[in-house]
Amino acid sequence: MAEPPILLSAEGISKSFLGFRALEGVDLHIRAGEVHALLGENGAGKSTLIKVLTGVHQPDSGTIRLNGEQISVRDAQQAQKLGIGTVYQEVNLLPNLSVAENLYIGRQPMRFGLINRREMDKNARALLAQYDIDIDVSADLASYSVAVQQLIAIARAVDISGKILILDEPTASLDRHEVEVLFTVIRRLKARGLGIVFITHFLDQVYAVSDRVTVLRNGKLAGTSLCVDLPKLDLVSLMLGRTLAEATHGSRRQETGPVHREISFKGFGLGRSVAPFDLEIGRGEVVGVAGLLGSGRTETAKLLFGIDIADSGTASIDGKPVKIGSPRDAIKLGFGLCPEDRKTDGIIGDLSVRENIALALQARRGWFNRMRQSEQRALADRFVKALDIRTSDIEKPVKFLSGGNQQKVILARWLATEPRFLILDEPTRGIDVGAHAEIIQLINRLCDDGMALLVISSEIEEIVAYSTRVRVLRDREHQGELTGASIDTGTIMRTIAADSARIEA
Repeated sequence: MAEPPILLSAEGISKSFLGFRALEGVDLHIRAGEVHALLGENGAGKSTLIKVLTGVHQPDSGTIRLNGEQISVRDAQQAQKLGIGTVYQEVNLLPNLSVAENLYIGRQPMRFGLINRREMDKNARALLAQYDIDIDVSADLASYSVAVQQLIAIARAVDISGKILILDEPTASLDRHEVEVLFTVIRRLKARGLGIVFITHFLDQVYAVSDRVTVLRNGKLAGTSLCVDLPKLDLVSLMLGRTLAEATHGSRRQETGPVHREISFKGFGLGRSVAPFDLEIGRGEVVGVAGLLGSGRTETAKLLFGIDIADSGTASIDGKPVKIGSPRDAIKLGFGLCPEDRKTDGIIGDLSVRENIALALQARRGWFNRMRQSEQRALADRFVKALDIRTSDIEKPVKFLSGGNQQKVILARWLATEPRFLILDEPTRGIDVGAHAEIIQLINRLCDDGMALLVISSEIEEIVAYSTRVRVLRDREHQGELTGASIDTGTIMRTIAADSARIEA
């Protein structure tokens, strides 16, 4: 059977920003009547590629062809005129305007120099009827669910463009039923001959709706395949950059015997963020958390630290119920969190190293019990020495430190509070090899000193090396917990790729 014709092709696309190579020689071919999944972890280059295709960025090299003819996409408006429409996870419509106004903004039917609202509402109803959407198009967009807003955004994009539809994480905020409704619409558009790019982190959804998949890794093309020819485990291997044959047991932390797990979460969960899960952890344990980007790892960390508030389940310490309704509650309970994005959510760049280290301890004491500067300096000096934070002066703004040293400052901030439970979200991401090794040594030392740690990492070998137990997440559910000899890279990869079975080992 002949393959569908190529609508849009991008070949040899490269793009750099201030010397950083975001894309290097990437190819992507979108065919008529196909759903093409575009996958990759953080920093893989997905967003940059989409922005090149839609004219937001101009490529440094490479060619883009539409229906076989080379094109140069100057901006998003020209992309729309060429037939390339994009719908983002965060619907970029105007919630204070009506549904009809959102569908036709910038192209409203006019009569005698005024907007013909009756004609616009009529056209809107007819357009949405193609998607089996029967709603009051004169009502504000904000009065409808995120799922309906997504469908309205798709209807608008297709009506304006009509050749290529790029869907960037469209299911991230939808429940299962809403996802199925969206997939029904996608299949209809596919039957009409549209080429659809589907960006997602949910592997099950890739196989449910996609015909072909392209994986990017570190700005390069890792592979392209028909979904029917690509087993899920092979897809995971492409995304992680290692095959199962390369996965070895390696050295790993040995369990020292029974542990009293005084910190307990039962049925803890939050709506569409992460499904309810049980977790117990005690002193001297490192629970590693593995899973692909979007699997629910960071959502779990935010829930445990009170950034997001659980809508189900209970938490207890030493058998006594506790409330975690905010990060302040978590800090009072002796919890700490080093976030995934240290520059946005961790450091305060314009404050000094001293001030950044003292922040959490000051917050625990309360702002009416201010730490003296001499106390702050003594605290900062102690941790600069203990963690080998390389700075010429503790009064230096932390933004001028290297990534690894910034990460150590955040760790010092929480260690200063003497936490009983420390959550580390991607503690080694984006730091140099030397600092990477030092952070791993620190994790092991904290565990040996009796601290309870939950460590999230994309690096499976790291998790195997320092974890006493491993939680594997997929599609925002805790799929299983690995212990003992079952903690190896191969088992973790198979659990990530498993269709539905939960693993208890």
